[in-house]
Order: sequence, then C-alpha cells, then structure tokens
Amino acid sequence: MSQLLLWDVDHTLIENSGISKAIYSSAFSRLASRPPINPPITAGMTDRLIMRKMFVSDSVPDPGWPRTDDALQAAGAELQPKLREVGYVLPGVREVLKQIHTRAEVVQSVVTGNIAQNAAIKLAAFALEGFFDMAAGAYGGDSEDRHDLVRLAKARAERLYNAVFDESNTTVIGDTPRDVEAACQGGARIVAVATGVDSESELRAAGANVVLRDLSDIDHAVSVILGR
Repeated sequence: MSQLLLWDVDHTLIENSGISKAIYSSAFSRLASRPPINPPITAGMTDRLIMRKMFVSDSVPDPGWPRTDDALQAAGAELQPKLREVGYVLPGVREVLKQIHTRAEVVQSVVTGNIAQNAAIKLAAFALEGFFDMAAGAYGGDSEDRHDLVRLAKARAERLYNAVFDESNTTVIGDTPRDVEAACQGGARIVAVATGVDSESELRAAGANVVLRDLSDIDHAVSVILGR
C-alpha cells in the first residue's frame, strides 16, 4: 500500500443535521436519568471529551467510560433511522470515494471523534461503509485528545498492511481546525473542506495544506486528495 487516507465523518462525509447532538443528549439521559440542562458542545472534539464535559457542566458524577460507551452505542443505534431521514451525504463525497476505492494502492479509513460503533452506524445509514477499512481507523473512544487519533490510525494501518505511513503518504480529510491540528501533530498531510461551520480562511489559518469549498468538483477533489 502506498497511500493512507483518513477521513473525518461528520460535516466532511455526511451532514448529520443535529443527530450527533441528539445522540449525546440521549446517552446523557440514559446515564443521568434526566435530560441535560446544557446542550452538548462538539467543536471537533472526541466523544469521550464531549461526554465528560457534559457531566461536568451539569454537575453529574462521571459514570466511567465503559457505561458511557454503552450509552452512546445504544443512542446511536436508536437514532440511526432518524439520521437516514434528516441527514445526507455531502456533495461529491460518494463519487470521490468511488473513484479512490478503485485504486488498489490506496487505503481509506476514518479518523473521527465518534466512537467506532457510531461512526459505522453513520456511514451505514448512507451505504458508505464499504469504502473504508474501519479496522485501520481511530475513534473517539480511543482517547479524549483528538491529536492522538492520527498517530493511532497510522500505527494500526501499518500493522494491518505491513507498510510505513508517514507525512509523505498519509492524508487527513476533515472540516475543522481540530482536524487540521491533529493531522499536523500526527505526521500527516491535511486536505480541509469548508463543509462544516469553519470557513476556508479559518481552516487555512489553522495550517491546512489545501482547502476545498467542498468535493463537488470530483476530478479536482480526487487529484488534490491524492496529492497530484
């Protein structure tokens, strides 16, 4: 394998239309036996950090990660039908993934703040899961700090494919400054897409190598993502 692509999920591949925040609120309610007083704040953070901050904000004792993970999984499964109803695949994404998927030398996986099970649920809601080797990715259950995830995904991919993935052949595709920072600190190139709440100028200021408005120009997006 000569190239590793690590995709963010929410606002990069799909628009979840508020379902992510509904998942956090539902998981919180399962654990605290009441809805949260304060809404979840995501901002490109990992699920572990988002949920811990919710417990602190609402003065609820942290029930521990295993119980929180279980609650997030249950909430994600419960809300998948609603995600299919209100969410959608972002412009050009499916076509870009299809083109890259035909290249045997490229591994596509994900680096996301979602726990692994909910990342899979979100991708499966729109029949995108077949484009990715999920075992080579890294997820919001792996660490509170998103900066850890790129390094972890590279290590997993190296073990799975008996290859070396470094800054010359690893690219993160994401939509937030946290994605940009994680790529820079994790030894990867970054292609940022301004399909989330952050503008093109904000993504450039964060250090993105390349910024695209979206992926609707299929051939150009594929060329940029593959570094050509």
